[in-house]
Amino acid sequence: MPQGFNPPHVVQPFGIFSSAAWQGEGRILHLSGQVAQAADGSTVGIGDIEAQTRQVLDNLQQVLASVGGHMDDIVKVTVFVADMAHLEKVHQVRAEYFTPPYPASTLVEISRLVKTEYLIEIDAVASIPFERAPTP
Repeated sequence: MPQGFNPPHVVQPFGIFSSAAWQGEGRILHLSGQVAQAADGSTVGIGDIEAQTRQVLDNLQQVLASVGGHMDDIVKVTVFVADMAHLEKVHQVRAEYFTPPYPASTLVEISRLVKTEYLIEIDAVASIPFERAPTP
């Protein structure tokens, strides 16, 4: 299991992330960016950052589950938001999906995503223990 940590001589994180995270022993899975798109292709939560963040994290959770992974296996996330004003709400939803020690994280405000109705996209790197990860 990955282990996030916060060294004493660096500013402590303000949200649901760690300054760094050790990668656990296991198979490494790179998850492509997920947007607020349901399995049928429809956009979820147009104009609602909380609903969109939940859908994005649900999508990541589904990809992980398909190979024996869990959200706690995530070592690193990169979060792209269309409006930094949504930061607090994004972290509130992230707290529903992640438990300490949190993964390392990068957050970037961008001018737009692939569709203008998308407010957030998240990609991730996970380290799934060998005993849970399927062999290729």
